[in-house]
Amino acid sequence: MMESKNIIAPLSVFERYLTLWVGICIVVGIALGQLFPSLFQAVGRMEFAQVNLPVGLLIWVMIIPMLVKVDFGALHEVKQHIKGIGVTLFVNWFVKPFSMAFLGWLFIRNLFAPMLPPDQIDSYIAGLILLAAAPCTAMVFVWSRLTNGDPLFTLSQVALNDTIMIFAFAPIVALLLGISAITVPWDTLVTSVVLYIVIPVILAQLWRKALLRGGQEKFDAAMEKIGPWSISALLITLILLFAFQGEAILKQPLIIALLAVPILIQVFFNSALAYWLNRKLGEKHNIACPSALIGASNFFELAVAAAISIFGFNSGAALATVVGVLIEVPVMLLVVRVVNQSRHWYENP
Repeated sequence: MMESKNIIAPLSVFERYLTLWVGICIVVGIALGQLFPSLFQAVGRMEFAQVNLPVGLLIWVMIIPMLVKVDFGALHEVKQHIKGIGVTLFVNWFVKPFSMAFLGWLFIRNLFAPMLPPDQIDSYIAGLILLAAAPCTAMVFVWSRLTNGDPLFTLSQVALNDTIMIFAFAPIVALLLGISAITVPWDTLVTSVVLYIVIPVILAQLWRKALLRGGQEKFDAAMEKIGPWSISALLITLILLFAFQGEAILKQPLIIALLAVPILIQVFFNSALAYWLNRKLGEKHNIACPSALIGASNFFELAVAAAISIFGFNSGAALATVVGVLIEVPVMLLVVRVVNQSRHWYENP
């Protein structure tokens, strides 16, 4: 198993300013989409079996380097902090997706509906559900480091969440979409899971084993080299997406702010719930922090991939998942600050 210093690194420049990069991608994507519409339409037509090939490749470049960091051998560590793991699983799989479905219904279908395109309402809700049904895989290592979280607990809960996600993501999304009266073909949903969860996990773990055979130093060097791949692929994907979404955003620029509301509420609610439950159950602060943070953040790369694959570039679902990317870093840094500054309250009986 890797030592904590190797699996958890501080925020890189790309990660620290992710919101800025996403903002630049919005401007660049919209501008390019307006200047070269035929070019992006051609990219949109590059499909095979309903999968856009350029985006599929970019998603793999996004996801696989992150999954290489995950050590599924850490699953045996789960028993060391069973209460904290229990809270993590409860919030991630029984609270988070269902609370987001409710918030989507409340804000998107009701309160904000007059300010949104009627034909995209269902799609926006679907995107929010996809975002909430995918717990964070990579960035949670960074958030844990910033709160002095227990590295082995962090690794074990990520490994367990990724294992569960392989089997639970599609059924939960299908269930919540069905409850929200949104129909998605099962074969399309299962194809997305296979393409963007199962295959990347297998490839990443094979790559991980090959790198580790060369020793820890070779592994660390490779991680440092491939680290920027994920963010770069994400930014290129966002430019493509905003090139397609530009017309809708220019007509109704408030859409992004409106979609951010349920996402922000969900982040603060889930992190507070997990943090409080860990305290009530008597877990240590360095367990409660990563438990709360993984419940608040999302595997937004997977959500973006699934939204584009199922609903398309032009969909409200794709835009909703991208709003999650836009606010991820500043909001999570705020949550990090809160749990750090409340340590005295947490440890005071």
